[in-house]
Amino acid sequence: MNRQVATEILESAGLLVDIASNGLEAIAAVERNTYDLVFMDVQMPVMGGYEATERIRQDERFHDLPIVAMTAHAMQGYREECLAAGMNDFIAKPV
Repeated sequence: MNRQVATEILESAGLLVDIASNGLEAIAAVERNTYDLVFMDVQMPVMGGYEATERIRQDERFHDLPIVAMTAHAMQGYREECLAAGMNDFIAKPV
């Protein structure tokens, strides 16, 4: 539901949106396409957002790519975890 709402909000603002259902798909999409921004769900099947972000950051081409976590975890400390994983910031769900 959050994915659908976020997609509709972004598309209504004129942005093009691609969806990856898990962390491995997210990595493949980043390697195959050019993005101005990645919203990365922290909890995904197959591979979570933290690990996917860390793998994306290992490639120097994506060092400056903004990656923003989307997480249901909004308590103190989760922002720091996102930053430690290589994300630039986070927004809390529900969107």
